[in-house]
Amino acid sequence: MKIMATILIIEDDGRLRLALKENLLFHGYEVNDAANGLEGIEKFRIRKPDVIVMDIIMPEKEGIETIREIKRDYPSVKIIAISGGGVLGPEHYLKVALSIGADRAIKKPFRTENLICSIEELLSQ
Repeated sequence: MKIMATILIIEDDGRLRLALKENLLFHGYEVNDAANGLEGIEKFRIRKPDVIVMDIIMPEKEGIETIREIKRDYPSVKIIAISGGGVLGPEHYLKVALSIGADRAIKKPFRTENLICSIEELLSQ
């Protein structure tokens, strides 16, 4: 039996987080989730995932700060940044995320297939 990768979803929108989790579980991934960067870092340290899917704009600890902290301590972890907006628009935040170490950046809303393709690409590297 093939062991599937573990994905950590860090997303403050509960409905989106649940939808992503259900989709990834359906595709055979093991999934953990967190509602913000603080909780995400705690869950990351307990069980290091193969890929993190992380929103940028969140309460408690936002995505840019969280990416910076995780990449500083674990530079090889794969991170997919997702964003749907903010004051400056998602493109700005996603560009910053890529510049500090995110491996992929996806603008919300997105198709689950695009996320799965990005995860599979990162896992095959």
